[in-house]
Amino acid sequence: MADRSAYTPVISGAEPFFFPGGPCGCLLVHGFTGAPKEMRGLGEYLAGRGHTVLGVRLAGHATRPQDMLHLRWQDWLHSVEDGWHLLHSALCGYDPAERSVFILGLSMGGVLSLLFSARFPVEGVVAMSTPYALPHDWRLPYTRLFAYVQPRVAKGPPDWRDPLAAQDHIDYPYYPTRAIAELLDLLAEMRLALPRVQVPTLLVHSRDDGGVAPHNAEQIYAALGTADKELLWVQDCGHVITREPQRERVFEAAAGFIERVRGRRLSTEAQAEAD
Repeated sequence: MADRSAYTPVISGAEPFFFPGGPCGCLLVHGFTGAPKEMRGLGEYLAGRGHTVLGVRLAGHATRPQDMLHLRWQDWLHSVEDGWHLLHSALCGYDPAERSVFILGLSMGGVLSLLFSARFPVEGVVAMSTPYALPHDWRLPYTRLFAYVQPRVAKGPPDWRDPLAAQDHIDYPYYPTRAIAELLDLLAEMRLALPRVQVPTLLVHSRDDGGVAPHNAEQIYAALGTADKELLWVQDCGHVITREPQRERVFEAAAGFIERVRGRRLSTEAQAEAD
């Protein structure tokens, strides 16, 4: 008989979300030990602009920290791929010429989004508060060994600017050490993939980010293969910029980027047909 105690339901309020809309699909990816809730406000904003939105829940997240222990970084990428296929299915009723999918990620979600865009067809990427590498620590190469004696790592002090958002934020209270090892491998895969990212890319980062230092955005920007890239700085925001005081500016920048890239492509195709 299956062990019923091994199953833990998704935390209330941390469920994935789907908002049907038009032929432009937006795939939203949350961060490490986080939950879809941190992307929901952005999803609602994009849906309000007429886009079809899907916010995925990464494998092992928004249930209990133990659920991350048996996973590999490929499982998180598969969660994104599942979302990409579901979003394409949701758009199948539209004219193929009008359909498009953009991927938007926060923190590790940005890492996954950039890596995914180097492997799968998307029209553009928005990566927010995204790390290029973890801060230097002599223990990092031995993380898998440390996991046996120190199975969890305490989180640093919060950097929230919006106390109300901090109160109802959903994430795990600590980092599973074994999962940090997978995050290290995922970051290495992303760094290798950045020169192969050839689609338009928008990076958004807070100069006050206490979780991922601002120089990470500059390193990613320099390594991107695409010439169509932007880096937007915001201030008065902690790491989770999608729920911080400048979130409306972040939302508007993401929506504007999507609509500019999509509009440019549709205009070029229309001109080619006219010629």
